[in-house]
Amino acid sequence: MRAADIIDRKRRGHRLTRDEIYWFVRGCLTGEVADYQAAAWLMAVAIRGMDPEETWDLTEAMASSGERLKWPARWGRVLDKHSTGGVADTATLVVVPLVASLGIPMVKLSGRGLGHTGGTIDKLEAIPGLQTALSPQEICRILEAAGMVIAGQSASLAPADGHLYALRDVTATVDSIPLIAASIMAKKLAANAAGLVLDVKSGSGAILPDL
Repeated sequence: MRAADIIDRKRRGHRLTRDEIYWFVRGCLTGEVADYQAAAWLMAVAIRGMDPEETWDLTEAMASSGERLKWPARWGRVLDKHSTGGVADTATLVVVPLVASLGIPMVKLSGRGLGHTGGTIDKLEAIPGLQTALSPQEICRILEAAGMVIAGQSASLAPADGHLYALRDVTATVDSIPLIAASIMAKKLAANAAGLVLDVKSGSGAILPDL
């Protein structure tokens, strides 16, 4: 396969196959797909969109680009919560410890800000010395000790999403619904939580004001 052919197919509005999407995502990490090609592909997706099957294939490809967390059965149901983000969005910083205080383990893999919004990790890193780049082993250790953990994107967990996430922020492809959905759910699949609450923001301060 060639990156240019996959970009061209999506630019023309064709549906991409599972093999094409997996090859392209892997190529973003191996260097076979250059950043300028990934940026062109993101723009083609933002303009042409993706159908549900393509979006699922992209989600799975990014989630499987790294490790998936595993939880001991004795912990019961490990839950997660994710927000699509917006100006002054601090719900995660309240909800995660609140639910954990009830004895329900909470694991939260967060991203940085996109566009004009600040992400949960941006807020936490305002605390001097706070470390959010955690290994899977560190995440498990902290979750067992504290009952909750909030960690950022890492080279171990959905690294392909982290790579494309950073490119979206500088290529005006932030508000593409398939890219938003795939990015969020790739992190959730990597976290391997038994349950998930999605906090979808709308309005003038959100990424998707008219949703």
